[in-house]
Amino acid sequence: MHPIATLKTWSREAHSFSRRKKFQIFMLLFVLSGVFGFVYETIFYRIDLGHFVKRGTTLGPWIPIYAYGAFFILLLAYRFRKRPWAVFLLGTASSGALEFVVGCWFWNVRHIRLWDYNTEIWNWGNIGGYICARSVLFFGLSGLILVYLMVPMATHLAGRIKARPFALLSLIPGALFAADILYSFVR
Repeated sequence: MHPIATLKTWSREAHSFSRRKKFQIFMLLFVLSGVFGFVYETIFYRIDLGHFVKRGTTLGPWIPIYAYGAFFILLLAYRFRKRPWAVFLLGTASSGALEFVVGCWFWNVRHIRLWDYNTEIWNWGNIGGYICARSVLFFGLSGLILVYLMVPMATHLAGRIKARPFALLSLIPGALFAADILYSFVR
């Protein structure tokens, strides 16, 4: 089947879901995006530092800012899914803005530096260590992966798996991720 035809089929399938099922799909995507970020950073920092390091502020294998970035990409760019260049640009801009604001907020309010592009390889276009061109371009690419691969796969899965198992598949990891975020924020 042609990719555009597949996208239309998945799009129709997603619109037929109830609000509850759409929320479950979103929770699954939220968790998967956090895990995606954890895997990316594990690989990147293995290359950068020459050894493995545990990235992120949570206990689990996920990084919240990637999940929140996915939320903003879905919110802003998903409606433009028939125009990949728009998805890329909106993913790049929204994730870059999120990273900059969160990085500044944590430094200025909580006096915590969660990342610093000043000390990393491939940090061209660096602004205060909070964002760099490599990171925001990667987020734009990740937005394409989210919209054109992860969303269709999640909606297809939601249509294939019975309601209760899919709810457990999406809500249990989502609840663990939310609890981990809360725990890491208050500790």
